[in-house]
Amino acid sequence: MIAGKHHGLINAGYRAIESCRLEMGYRAWGSDLGPDHTPYEAGLGWAVKLATNQPFKGREAMALQKQDGVKKMLAGFTVDDPSVVLLGRETIYRNGERVGWLSSGGFGYTVKQSIGYGYIRDPKGVDKDYIEAGDYELEVATIRVPCKVHLKPLLETSIKT
Repeated sequence: MIAGKHHGLINAGYRAIESCRLEMGYRAWGSDLGPDHTPYEAGLGWAVKLATNQPFKGREAMALQKQDGVKKMLAGFTVDDPSVVLLGRETIYRNGERVGWLSSGGFGYTVKQSIGYGYIRDPKGVDKDYIEAGDYELEVATIRVPCKVHLKPLLETSIKT
């Protein structure tokens, strides 16, 4: 640590790294991402290069999903009440109906809010308009708490240039 001090190197624990990840909207393997999630569902469709005609495993499935849409989509959630702690696995309600659960959660020290990520599900399909048209609550310790939904990283939208 002494050798790195003049470079700004400091101790940073797992929770600090997790807070930064949540604020930046980075997905975590095993919670936000896994073999049951596609890039389009996880908001990572920009990484699927269908226009190049380069073959890759799952290309046909990705082309079909891009055309037909998805049944679930990852979104971010924030709670204004600083006493509410999001840990992950809290139930997501859209317009009073259960639509999913948080895959991860924690506190964002830069945005000064609890942050959670989870998949919003609907068998008829989910897209940006569907997500933004809903009113959301999270069930935290058996209590429904109003929350805001986000499709962009929180830190990106809070930085003033």
